[in-house]
This record gives sequence, structure tokens and C-alpha cells, in this order.
Amino acid sequence: MAERWLPATDSRFRRLNFHLFNANKHLLHVFAIVLANPIDTICRFIHTMTQFKTSPPKTSFSKLGFPADHILLITLSRPKSLNCINYQGHVELDAVYKWFDHEPQLRVAIITGEGRAFCAGADLKEWNDSNAAGKSRRASPFPASGFGALSTRSGLKPVICAVNGIAFGGGFEMIINADIVLASSSAQLGLPEVKRGVVALAGALPRLTRVVGRQRAMEMCLAGRAYSAQQMHEWGVVNAVVDGDVVAEAVKWAVEIAGNSPDAVIVSRQGVMSGWDGISAQAGTEKIMQEWHPKIDRGANMVEGEADSFAYAR
Repeated sequence: MAERWLPATDSRFRRLNFHLFNANKHLLHVFAIVLANPIDTICRFIHTMTQFKTSPPKTSFSKLGFPADHILLITLSRPKSLNCINYQGHVELDAVYKWFDHEPQLRVAIITGEGRAFCAGADLKEWNDSNAAGKSRRASPFPASGFGALSTRSGLKPVICAVNGIAFGGGFEMIINADIVLASSSAQLGLPEVKRGVVALAGALPRLTRVVGRQRAMEMCLAGRAYSAQQMHEWGVVNAVVDGDVVAEAVKWAVEIAGNSPDAVIVSRQGVMSGWDGISAQAGTEKIMQEWHPKIDRGANMVEGEADSFAYAR
């Protein structure tokens, strides 16, 4: 059998991997789910965990869940700090996204926040404490993938932001580089850095111009205002405004995407990203044709899709 370039589909991992439960590292997570969720959710979690090629990274500042087949849910979990992300939180999220990209069972990720905030930005208390203690500042306060491992992430697979509340500073910078953004009707978004004497340096400024235009980008970053989800929807930052449960709606979108060819989703996303990164339409198309498309051409997903199309036509 020819070697696949993209992660194999989950058919290779349908056999239950019972030895996974010989380790105790997942027991506390399972017990927490038992207390908070119905039996069908517990069964889904156990079924999913036994099919992963590798175990999920350990996290202290976020929670990982699997609300549907092929879907990863990341919940920032520092509600008392409005889900501000500290240095270790960035490192953890970077590891989670790398695991997500290379885990064949997963196809779409969703990130949201616990409590009334999505993410209110950087952990300024950690920053101030570090300065007060005279510690040398790191060359970069976050990994190469950016704030929350998302603001400058390229990656392979799509990420949906389910903005449940406040999204300021670095939280907004994560959103501007997400593949899809759904926001609660009560969410507030913005770049208030100038009001605090700092600058948004996690990648949002040049990209914001491409999304909302120069004048609106100037307004956002120079005035430091907070904007409603509806306003951001009208300006093109948010795909849809949700009156109800924004995470539940995000899961629906994710399931729809995950139902498509995983290879075609990855390559189509790379085509869009080539334009996002400033490549011309011609250069971006050539890159797809030369570097990406040959890797899925005549692959299992494409052959299956063509067969389905033929059957439908008949």
C-alpha cells in the first residue's frame, strides 16, 4: 500500500486500544466527566480516547474535550483571570495544536473560554511580577505560533473560535487569525492596548488591515474601543452572531467540516492561507498545484469522492 502523506483516516484505529487504560493518567479526567455528564457522553469520551494514535498533552490552564467524532474542544480555564493566558498556557496550547494537527482521529478544533470571557489578553500580573522580581524578559512571551498558539499559527487543520464573551488584546489577536469565528451576541471584542501603554504585537495589526480595511483598522488600534459581536460581524471579523449556546453552534459547524474529505479540507485551507500570507493569486494557485495538490491527487479520499459523484449522477 502506498504511503499516505496526510494523516490516515480513523479506519486504522477502530480497534479498541485496551492497554491505554493500564495507565492511570486519564482516570481523573474520566472521573470528572462521570460527575458532570450523562452516560452517552462518557461512552463517547472512552470510545474516542481509545482510538487516538497518541495521548493528548497534559494541560493545567485549559480543558480538552471531544464533543463529537473528529472534533477537539479546547476551553481556556482561568475564569477568575478572565482567561488571560500566561507563558505556560501558551506553551501548553502550542503542544495541543501540534498534537491536533498530527492526530489522525481529529479534523477540526474549537476554542472557547470558561466563564464570562473568551480571553482578555495577556497575564499582565505575571508580567508585572516578573519585572518587579528583576527577572530577565524572554525574547518572546509566546511560541512561534503566537499568542495562545493561534495568533500566528499556520498549522494543517482548521480552528474555530467560539467567542463566548470578552475578547480583548491577545484574545482578539487569536480571533483575527482563526479560520472561522462564531461569537455570542453578548461578546465584546477589541484591541485596548493603547489605553494601557502597550502595543498589539502578536500579529493582529497587519492582518486586521486585510480584514476590515485601513481606516477601520486604524480606528480599532488607535482608539482602543470595545466593539459588539454584531459590529464585528458587519466588518467581516465574525462569521456569525449566535443568540444561544455559541459552543453548540460551533460544534455543528465543525461536524459539517469534518464530514468532508479531510485531505481536501487541509489543502483547500492552505490555498486560502497562501492569500492570507500575502501571496498573489497566481503564486498561491501555483503553490497549490505544485506542492499540495499532488499529495492528494488519486488518493483514497479523492477516489472515493469521484466514485460517490459518479454514483449520484447515475
